[in-house]
Parts: sequence; C-alpha cells; structure tokens
Amino acid sequence: MVSLYVDDLLVTGNNTDHIQNFKQEMMKTFEMTDLGFMSYFLGMEIKQGQDEVFICQKKYVKEILKKFQIDECKVARTPINQKEKLCKEDGVVKVDEGYFRSLIGFLMYLTTTRPDILNVFTRSKEFKLVGFSDSDWGGSIDDMRSTSGYCFTLGSSVFSWSSKKQEIVSQSIAEAEFIVAIATVNQALWLRKFLFDLDFE
Repeated sequence: MVSLYVDDLLVTGNNTDHIQNFKQEMMKTFEMTDLGFMSYFLGMEIKQGQDEVFICQKKYVKEILKKFQIDECKVARTPINQKEKLCKEDGVVKVDEGYFRSLIGFLMYLTTTRPDILNVFTRSKEFKLVGFSDSDWGGSIDDMRSTSGYCFTLGSSVFSWSSKKQEIVSQSIAEAEFIVAIATVNQALWLRKFLFDLDFE
C-alpha cells in the first residue's frame, strides 16, 4: 500500500521484499530519499513497536494552541455543553470569519488522531467493523434541521466518523433517524468493500 501526499510517500505492506523492490524502482525513476521507518508524517508522530503502531499529534496540538494564542487556557475535560442549542443570533460578539475558518481547518486535521473532538466516542473489544449512528430532531434553532452523526470502529479504535447537519428538515425523529441510518449504511458498504480490497473480511 502506498499513501501519497504531494511529494511525500508512505509505503507499507506485509512483504519486505516487495517494499524494497518498489522503493528501488521509484528511486530509479524519481529523485527520492528513503527515510527508513516512519517517525513523523504530515504532522503526526508515529512510534512503532513489535505488534503495534502508536500515532499522536501532540506537537501539532501545541502549534495550534500557540498560533491561535490559546496555549495558556485552562484545560477542560468536556469543553462543550452537549445540551446547548446553537443559534446564529445569540447576542455574543461575532468572531473574525477568516480566523474561525482557519481554526476549524486545523482542528479538522487534528481529528485524524482525535475523533473525540467531533463529539463521537465508542469502544469495542473485538477486532471487527462496528458502526453506530444517531441524530437529534430539529436541533438547529435557525433552520430546524437535524444533525446526523455516525462512527465506525475496528477493534477499539474509531477510524471513520461524521457529524453534520442534514440536508432537509425532518418531520419526525423517525425520519431524522432514517436519514442518518441511510448515510451510515452507505458508509458501511464502502468500508466493507475497502477492507475486502485490503484482504480483511
């Protein structure tokens, strides 16, 4: 398997000879440097053990906090009030849109290793694909649209998730749940095909 991002390649597989042959062929064609075992890739720190790989973005988080001048803020275990309904005109001072979009972009990349900041959490002890979905009903005060959310685990790790406003206004909680169920099933079918292509049944 090869992961390509602009001019950075990440190569992995279960056959060392194939990996070496691939790298040699690439080096004949392109000017490349083999950095050996991955330790840092696209803002992610990677530690590899005998039967495990640990990924974190601690350095990236510190860079975000420093960039947005919030590195001295108090730590909060759950920084969001889950029962609060959001509204466009809530009387608070408006933030700079460019600043906010930039912060959201950084945080979206952080969800690579921290899906919990999307307000999604689950655990599964068995190494199998498990999906969960839920929605509210008319949670947005401004347009009465519901918010859908789903996540998938493989073993104990959440690796695919979504949390977004639905496209239409649901007429009932059943309809809101049906909409999120359809999105979840579509994602499940795609994930199963993807895992099958990687020889995971």
